[in-house]
Amino acid sequence: MNSNWLDEIKWDDKGLVPVIAQDETSGRVLMFAYANRDAVALTAEKGSAHYWTRSRQKLWHKGEESGHFQHVSAIQLDCDGDVLIYQIRQEGGIACHTGRESCFFRTLVDGEWQIVDPVLKDPHAIYGGHSH
Repeated sequence: MNSNWLDEIKWDDKGLVPVIAQDETSGRVLMFAYANRDAVALTAEKGSAHYWTRSRQKLWHKGEESGHFQHVSAIQLDCDGDVLIYQIRQEGGIACHTGRESCFFRTLVDGEWQIVDPVLKDPHAIYGGHSH
């Protein structure tokens, strides 16, 4: 696959680009993460979301531990070239390590964060007790 398209992405000073994972059907934003050049190239090649985990400083294939893979139907680049959207189908319906559909499960209501989404699966059952 031609990789010149990767050169059109404006990588930050750490070689990363912000990525929004959006449900291809509902349009809901499921999560936000960063990707490096290798992660984006692998996502395009394999059709499965890859990211760069800043906390663990390594390439991360979403779902490698949880089984909640993200099947990518499209990769979109914003007008400035510095943010990507992965249009995805979320395997298992859970994108968040808290066991929820989306990482954006808190909404500001009257000056307080309210949890608006239920836990669909206990994180300990997903990850076997080690934290994320």
